[in-house]
Amino acid sequence: MRQNIFRSIADLRFAIFILLMIASFSVIGTVIEQDQSIETYKLNYPLTNPVFGFLSWDIIIKFGFDHVYKTWWFIALILLFGISLLTCTILQQFPSLKIARRCQFFRTTQQFCRLNISTKLEHLSFSQLLFKIKENNYSIFQQKNIIYCYKGLIGRIAPIIVHFSMILILIGAIIGSLSGFKAQEIVPKTETFHIQNILNNGQLTFIPKVSIRINDFWITYTKQATVTQFYSDLSILNVNGNEIERKTIFVNSPAKYNGIDYYQTDWNLIGLRIKDKDFSIYQYPLVNLPNTQGKVWLTWISNNQQLNDGVTVLIDNLQGYCSVYNKFGKFIGNLELNESFKIENPLILMDILSSTGLQIKSDPGIVLIYLGFLFLMISTLISYITYSQIWIVQENKEIFIGGNTTRATFDFELEFLKLVK
Repeated sequence: MRQNIFRSIADLRFAIFILLMIASFSVIGTVIEQDQSIETYKLNYPLTNPVFGFLSWDIIIKFGFDHVYKTWWFIALILLFGISLLTCTILQQFPSLKIARRCQFFRTTQQFCRLNISTKLEHLSFSQLLFKIKENNYSIFQQKNIIYCYKGLIGRIAPIIVHFSMILILIGAIIGSLSGFKAQEIVPKTETFHIQNILNNGQLTFIPKVSIRINDFWITYTKQATVTQFYSDLSILNVNGNEIERKTIFVNSPAKYNGIDYYQTDWNLIGLRIKDKDFSIYQYPLVNLPNTQGKVWLTWISNNQQLNDGVTVLIDNLQGYCSVYNKFGKFIGNLELNESFKIENPLILMDILSSTGLQIKSDPGIVLIYLGFLFLMISTLISYITYSQIWIVQENKEIFIGGNTTRATFDFELEFLKLVK
């Protein structure tokens, strides 16, 4: 009974059925936005007008379609698929490899009828034939007048490696789903922060109590004033506030420490530090203008307490200047760093306050996933190695020879003809 259950799990049809279920739920996870707020689902999937006539936000929340890849039933399907691969490897692939390693001698000439290619020789001697076979790198086993030869046995290992690599990928995906996390932080320059704004995480996720300081942030530009790259100089601090790791990151070049990756993803301008004629320093917040082609920020600097007179300052870069407009919207000049701008109340731009956008990710299973794909590529190369077998039986002065191969039949037939001619 137990053996029948394991054989059913190892059956190819069962594995395909589970794989189709995983693919179907993956489609659902692709169509429905994942890890969004409940308000987003209420807006996009209202009860009064369900998508496809039945899909409303309450069904999405009830069945976990808002986080498909972290639900217990999706993880259970992945585990079941992994168990199917493992049992198939143990019950089918290992025995098949064991049989392939055995010396499978033919005892009678009638057995040659079931081979792909066979013939009877009269002009070649037994020793000449063995010499030719040895030259073609075959392993030869002999019992008196019976010969069994094979080569390319390593090609039979490829299916086992495929199963092993897929199991590694599945285990890595489960570990990442259960214990990984992704966070997004917008941090002003020179500030220290902790990982708090978690976008998604698993049931077993542990958020480390680590501190990160943004030492500096800057942007490089082309001669046409377009952004080429933006950089963040960050330090990772221990519990005492001492620096234990420091790196300058930019897009596609993250910092890595203790299994956590810090990616440069965005930037923002948050304010201007202005000195007035009385040498008082004020900080004016910047407001981002929506629906613009690029990033543009503005602020209003008033000349009086009634806030009805002043200038509008626009800025779209970190090159050290911003544009100034009067209250009628007329351009009156550029305000540059550490230089006085002569209007009714002279202004000096002391600093442009910026912040950096970081994406912080941890995926403990990613190493197993990469390792699994490495073994998968290796198995692909190994699968091109042909497993070929040759049988020889000598009866009186006649030599019967035949062979089989797993692939590259034409090449094997050419090789066989060279052996017997």
